[in-house]
Amino acid sequence: MKQVVQNYKSGELAVLDVPVPGCKPGGVLVRSAFSLISTGTELMKVSEAGMSMLGKARSRPDQVAKVMQSVATNGVPATYRKVMGKLDSYTPLGYSLCGVVEQVGAGIDDVKVGDLVACAGNEHALHAELNWVPRNLYAPVPDGLAPRHAAFGTVGSIAMQGVRQGESRLGEVALVIGLGLIGQLVVQLLAASGVRVVGADPDPVRCELAERLGAAACGDPASAAVEAAVAELTGGHGVDQVYLAAGGGSNQPVELAARLCRDRGRVVDIGKCRLDLPWNAYYEKELDVRFSRSYGPGRYDPEYELEGRDYPIGYVRWTERRNLACFLDLVARGSVDVEPLVSHIADFDDAVETYQRLKDGELKAVAVLFRYPEHAGEAEEARAPAVAVPAVKRPGGGVSTPARAAKTPVRLAFVGAGNYATSMLLPHLAQREGVELSAVVTTTALSAANAQRKFGFAQATTDLDAVLGDKSIDAVFVATRHSSHAELTRKALLTGKTVFVEKPLALTEDELADVLAAVEESGNDRLQVGFNRRFAPLLQEARTRFGARTGPASLRYLVNAGKLQHGSWYLQQGAEGSRFAGEGGHFIDTASWLLEADPVSVYATAAPGNEDLQVVLRYPDGSTAAISYVTTGAPGFPKETLDLVADGKVLRLDDFVRASVFVEGGVGRKKWVSSRLPKARDKGQNAELAAFIKAVRTGGPMPVPLESLVATTSATLAVQTGLAGGAPVTLVRTR
Repeated sequence: MKQVVQNYKSGELAVLDVPVPGCKPGGVLVRSAFSLISTGTELMKVSEAGMSMLGKARSRPDQVAKVMQSVATNGVPATYRKVMGKLDSYTPLGYSLCGVVEQVGAGIDDVKVGDLVACAGNEHALHAELNWVPRNLYAPVPDGLAPRHAAFGTVGSIAMQGVRQGESRLGEVALVIGLGLIGQLVVQLLAASGVRVVGADPDPVRCELAERLGAAACGDPASAAVEAAVAELTGGHGVDQVYLAAGGGSNQPVELAARLCRDRGRVVDIGKCRLDLPWNAYYEKELDVRFSRSYGPGRYDPEYELEGRDYPIGYVRWTERRNLACFLDLVARGSVDVEPLVSHIADFDDAVETYQRLKDGELKAVAVLFRYPEHAGEAEEARAPAVAVPAVKRPGGGVSTPARAAKTPVRLAFVGAGNYATSMLLPHLAQREGVELSAVVTTTALSAANAQRKFGFAQATTDLDAVLGDKSIDAVFVATRHSSHAELTRKALLTGKTVFVEKPLALTEDELADVLAAVEESGNDRLQVGFNRRFAPLLQEARTRFGARTGPASLRYLVNAGKLQHGSWYLQQGAEGSRFAGEGGHFIDTASWLLEADPVSVYATAAPGNEDLQVVLRYPDGSTAAISYVTTGAPGFPKETLDLVADGKVLRLDDFVRASVFVEGGVGRKKWVSSRLPKARDKGQNAELAAFIKAVRTGGPMPVPLESLVATTSATLAVQTGLAGGAPVTLVRTR
């Protein structure tokens, strides 16, 4: 299928061929009929992409701050790869469309194939021939409403949410500053509510249009016309509400709002304009400044948008989806007229030219629609995740694969192509001789296309079963979100593939049992989990310098994990497990590797909220490892520090930048110190991948024994059990 994309680094716009998205449970696959260009938001994004790197940085200081923090935590090379990977990727455009339901995912019963729906979301209602849209981001189109009009649903919901934030009442007077697409819709919604409206915009054509659509008077904000109209309609008191629907860097809109608003009036910011509030003016009138967040309640809440968890109507009357349905109803009944806003309808194939004309000012428009071909071919069949098989007896051993011919490349497939895969795994593999990147599988079409373009995959697809059934593929990398790791690993093992799965292997004991059942059923134990720290060159050298030990050891591992950013999928603990369940295996595996054994018991305690954890592992020879996993530390402190003490020796690791070994011997004190520049921080990913590829190529043992992977996973899962029970958990080995 085709999709409109933009490269944020170069500014390039393209209509790209990408895989058809899969129809996941909880949503529908929609074939687009019309999609709407947001001439404000989208053109701002297009303009930003054309800036220099310095200009981009100035426009997004919040992102610059994140980059600097990443440098302090991960070093320059890793941060550079991550940032450039994001910048030099195709990103989608669009967030408002109307289309026909082509396929219905599991759990959806309110629409059927062939129904017309309006769709919302900058990740789901894209300028693309097909989109997967979750339940709460689509609404059925009322009978008789034209598809091109229904395509206004999302921007209409944005305008509606702004009006709701203003709490307008019958008979009041409002001022709308900025009469672009959103401003024109705000005017109509206010007029339909019995509110008299004054509009302000320097474009006389837009002023005339707003008056035709219900505004009492409109004019240039720099003229006396707007102020005179407000004085006449309000008896000199000022308007009850001001709606800021303008963009740009001028502070004129907020100054005009203060001047023309009544005492204790309301100012609602809908657009993205400068907000240097003149303190005296706003203080003296005690103006109520409010923000309108996108389409309504539910926006930016992954449980609402992605998982389909609605808010009870008794507590939240108007949500994203209810706003969308309400706006469609108003248009269907003629209370809002969007047809006069349509300045241009372009064929979808002409998308790049249309954006360029808008950007250059050649095409002056309030609203522009893309029209899609009526018959673009049938969508590819999508497949729902398979049901896990019941647990069976754990295997007692494994199988080996025959060695490959020396010059035969190792053919790899990736399932998932998110930030970690594209910044920490694929750059190493793409440069490795004797490796062929055969296929990349994602549920979203554009991420697969980006990975194919940047790393040279032979195929990009959303069809997992076809890739797993491809006998030419030797190994599969599972780099998806945590909740899918166990199931994808199970399926890949059953097809005979060697599997590299990023941590964690499993989030529950049942999931772990399912993976082991697949090993037992298939006889295939060719599995590696991405516990990369044991492969870090600096730590390996330190362990060698530390040497053998005779007595029990004491290990302390401080992980300064830090706070997560709002909206991070790591916060979706109901679906993705706790943070420690997701990444704690890294630290347990490192401890066990240093102590050369698997833990026999786990004790865990936590601060309120279970964010700061103290985990104590006990080993067969009496050694102990204490892992402090904290989120409340200073961001500037190193993320990982480790001390190992035994037999008069101390090994010290400082965030994979510096390592030291102190030995008290018969001839006195000895000390070894090795350090790297922070930019050279190496946590072992490259060496780990080299070991994995060697095992695949030669058919030799996997880099980490299956028993160790299982023991680490069980110990990680036991932390949650220990927190719930308040007592040590004994890890029993079964065969």
